[in-house]
Amino acid sequence: MWRNTRTGWGIVSITLHWLSAVTIVGLFALGWWMTGLGYFDAWYNLAPWWHRSIGMLLLFATLLRLAWRFMNPTPAAHGGRLERLAAHLGHVLIYVLLLVVLVSGYLISTARGRGISVFDWFEVPALISRLPNQETIAGEIHWYAAVALMVLAAGHVLAAFKHHFLDRQDTLTRMLNPARSRRR
Repeated sequence: MWRNTRTGWGIVSITLHWLSAVTIVGLFALGWWMTGLGYFDAWYNLAPWWHRSIGMLLLFATLLRLAWRFMNPTPAAHGGRLERLAAHLGHVLIYVLLLVVLVSGYLISTARGRGISVFDWFEVPALISRLPNQETIAGEIHWYAAVALMVLAAGHVLAAFKHHFLDRQDTLTRMLNPARSRRR
């Protein structure tokens, strides 16, 4: 039940999927909210600290998730050839956008040469810094990639509901319950 099979997702994949989903939506909401904070707001420094810390943990979890995905089989997708291709391309694009959002966030935070403190547990060093307009360019990329990721995630959710409610397939239940996902 820990590993994926050709018929279903394992506990590790399911857990990483749902933790990532909740974290991504939460980080987007936090990021949007914190951009409206004023200098004298109590959350002015604390909200970005939380955003950066959680973002770095999500980056590490995403790298772990990708490694896990490459080491495990992927359950067979439902639908016709075109639908399966669209699902595959959608998943690839979600991962690409997620990595773009996370790396651009890192580049924003390290633009001045300082590392990122992750909840004061450890520091992620500034490996790339002081590039011309690094903070501004990375900030633009970060915002637009995050919005695109939210749109694509909404499409992902709608596709899961379509498969579940209209097509009566087990696509959604396979990502909710590893035991049920192995029945076929």
